[in-house]
Amino acid sequence: MDALKQGADALFILLGGIMVLAMHAGFAFLELGTVRKKNQVNALVKILVDFSVSTIVYFVVGYGVAYGASFFVGAETLAQKNGYELVKFFFLLTFAAAIPAIISGGIAERAKFWPQLIATAVIVGLVYPFFEGIAWNGHFGVQAWIEATTGAVFHDFAGSVVVHAVGGWIALPAVIFLGARANRYRKDGGMSAHPPSSIPFLALGAWILCVGWFGFNVMSAQRLENISGLVAVNSLMAMVGGTLAALLAGKNDPGFVHNGPLAGLVAVCAGSDLMHPLGALVVGAVAGALFVGMFTLTQNRWKIDDVLGVWPLHGLCGTWGGIAAGIFGQQALGGLGGVSFGAQVIGTTLGVAWALLGGAVVYGTLKAVMGLRLSQEEEYDGADLSIHRISATPDREVSW
Repeated sequence: MDALKQGADALFILLGGIMVLAMHAGFAFLELGTVRKKNQVNALVKILVDFSVSTIVYFVVGYGVAYGASFFVGAETLAQKNGYELVKFFFLLTFAAAIPAIISGGIAERAKFWPQLIATAVIVGLVYPFFEGIAWNGHFGVQAWIEATTGAVFHDFAGSVVVHAVGGWIALPAVIFLGARANRYRKDGGMSAHPPSSIPFLALGAWILCVGWFGFNVMSAQRLENISGLVAVNSLMAMVGGTLAALLAGKNDPGFVHNGPLAGLVAVCAGSDLMHPLGALVVGAVAGALFVGMFTLTQNRWKIDDVLGVWPLHGLCGTWGGIAAGIFGQQALGGLGGVSFGAQVIGTTLGVAWALLGGAVVYGTLKAVMGLRLSQEEEYDGADLSIHRISATPDREVSW
């Protein structure tokens, strides 16, 4: 029976890892559909290569930083208990690799290729797992201090803050250092439209992410005995709440409609195991409206050219999700309790501050040493031709 349980746990978390791995296809197609046609190939290549770099760095360095484990032992040792520790690494790797996938959408269309891969290695190897270890493995006594101060530890069941807020807030300095895309904002204060290249591909990416997210959230239980149907239903309710709020706030814009469910899912991650489904619906709806409002503000008023809106979507909605877990997780609002609003504010603030600092140091250093941005000519030609020497539809562009 013990061997059966071990095998079931290994299979459970492996399936979760596979579902979250599939989400990276969602990241790729969401970016492909949002960027202009001359940058579609670059979107696809970046996500795959970033994931590959993340895998090696997290295996060699990052997982050890977060959990103190090392894989530099014999295969016989690694295979014990059905290799559960290995598949746990696989599952958590897919979370870590989401950080550069998030950043990729913000810096799209004008970022150099190799400096971003270096940034990926540093972020996944050091910046992200440092806070991951604090939040999910009790490093440095921070969680113990938060519990002693507020009566509860910082609770982030599936990564509203640890993954999404951290990724979004790391991306913000990168976007600012890069500057806006050429001709996006005119000197007279006007703006030039850079419309999405493919709404169908954008929608496909959003749907893949939505489906994979149920592995992201439900399988965060990490063992079969801890699985909770509450997490699944809360994720569903937050998803539809975000969709409907974005539909109304975004005035039927398909880009907002398909990012709305993602905003809701980002926000519900932290408290998905605690909230009542109606609370999750509210959390998702607030996140959907927050994304539309802040994306519009950053693009139109502040002129921060965050192409996919990763700071509003992941940074701000993730921040809201971390705090919302301390509100809607309370028994007074139908939640399971055992969570503190103060703990959620402290933990979320620490995550945001660390991400901002890490993003500023990593991308500031790369900008000073190597430069982050394509040349004007390369950007005009598009990242596909400038970096990869081929367009998304080369057969249509052949001159006879």
